[in-house]
Amino acid sequence: MTLINRQLIKITLIIAFVFLAALPVSSQEMKIGVVNLQAIAERSPQTQAVMEALREEFAPRDREILATQQEITDLQAKAQKDLAVMSETERRNVEKELRDLGRDFERLRTEYQEDINLRQNEEFGELQRSLLKEIQDYAEAQGYDLVLGDGALFVSSAVNITEDVLKAVIANYEASQ
Repeated sequence: MTLINRQLIKITLIIAFVFLAALPVSSQEMKIGVVNLQAIAERSPQTQAVMEALREEFAPRDREILATQQEITDLQAKAQKDLAVMSETERRNVEKELRDLGRDFERLRTEYQEDINLRQNEEFGELQRSLLKEIQDYAEAQGYDLVLGDGALFVSSAVNITEDVLKAVIANYEASQ
C-alpha cells in the first residue's frame, strides 16, 4: 500500500469512528437554555434591596457632604457681601477658612466616593454570586443540560429562559422575606 492509501484509510476510519461516537448523543435530546444575567440582575428584587440598603448606609455621609458644600456657599456669599468692609486680616482669615473648607469638602467627597464604590462592588459581587446560584438551582430543577449566559449573539424565544428564571428568583426572594 502506498502512503496515500494508508492515509485515506486512516481518515475514513476516523470519520467513521466520529459518526459512530456521535450516534448515541444525537439520539438523546439536550435541553438548552439561555439566560440574560444582566436583565435578571437589573429587575430582581434583591438588586433593589441592595441599592436601598446602600442608600441608607451612606445617607448620613451624603448629608454631611451636602452640609459642607452649603457651608462653603454661605461663607462665600457672606465674604462677597462683606468684602468692602473687611479689614485685610479678616479677608485673609475668610480666604483661609474657605480654602480649609474646600479641602475638607474634597477629602470628604473623595473618601465617600471610594467607600461607596468599594461597598457597591462587594454587595453586587455577592448578589451576582447569589443570582448565579439561583440560575444553577433553576436549571437543575428543570432538567437543563446546558444553560448559557452572556455572549450569545441571537437567542430564540424557545431557549430564552430569562423570564422564567426571573420569576423563580422573585418567588424565592418573597419566600425568604
